[in-house]
Amino acid sequence: MEIIVFPIHAASIVAICIMVGSLIFAHTKKMMMTHAIIIANLLVFILTLLFQDEIIGSPAGYVGLGFRPIYLSTTYFPQIYTLFTSMFIHGGFTHILGNMLIFFFMGTAFEQRIGWKKFLTIYLITGICGALTHSLFNLESTTTLIGASGAIFGILGAFAFSYPKDEVVMPIPVGIMLITRIKVIYAAIIFAGIETLIVWMDIRDNTAHLAHLGGLISGILLAAILLNHAGKTRKIQRSSTGYHIYYEPTQFQRPSKIKLSNLEKLAENKEMKEILKRIESETLPQVRDIWIDHFLEKSRCPRCKKPLNFFDRKIWCENCGFKTDY
Repeated sequence: MEIIVFPIHAASIVAICIMVGSLIFAHTKKMMMTHAIIIANLLVFILTLLFQDEIIGSPAGYVGLGFRPIYLSTTYFPQIYTLFTSMFIHGGFTHILGNMLIFFFMGTAFEQRIGWKKFLTIYLITGICGALTHSLFNLESTTTLIGASGAIFGILGAFAFSYPKDEVVMPIPVGIMLITRIKVIYAAIIFAGIETLIVWMDIRDNTAHLAHLGGLISGILLAAILLNHAGKTRKIQRSSTGYHIYYEPTQFQRPSKIKLSNLEKLAENKEMKEILKRIESETLPQVRDIWIDHFLEKSRCPRCKKPLNFFDRKIWCENCGFKTDY
């Protein structure tokens, strides 16, 4: 049995280091994974502009970091790593800007809900599932699959399943690209309907629409497994047969007002005070939360000057025990 391993260009190795390094950096610096993934995509895209044939691939040169369905065969299986790398490769400005704009607003909101670990798990697995879904119908294809769309559709599916009533800012294609606030469930229905219609009508537009649907469906399934207790309150009930754990549905409510007085204590320089002014004047909750995250990433403990941890409106220092909220 012949097994073929394709060589990769040095630029592709640098791109892989950017992909993996960004995720590791985000974890160590307690940065949001959504923002790290966007930065990684943008950096890889800039590199791709300089080495397009080497990173995306060309018939006459390197095969690149895009995934091809034929890699699922035993002969080309060593290239299976491209299931991961292809999620960070984009073919043009419209491609990457459209994906990252949607992902910025939706990903930030969803990651704040479920935390970075589950968020990253859903993102990566659904991205892979999207590519595999397309491949099942095109097993012998050598066409390169690139882009984060499958993973983004996976996040949309998981978000809509777990918190259907949440609202996000999102571009909606209604003849023109309309940017509006919309309930996540409605966005999922609209995009699922569009993708299903395109697949059913067999419209060929150089877009892997089956990958989008595969990502969306796998996102719903993963949310059912990983987030099946999302939005529920854990309670313990005692009976004659012992203790029983059950989950009672509750309404997740994020406080509408920010405790600015607590944040003001952390604004130790002019830059921090300027960010605080933006937080105070911002009327869109999602954008305001992004500014708060940016503020807290730059903050230092008022007691020991060490970096602070923050999650779910709680702020704390692991070094000296300082705690507050906002």
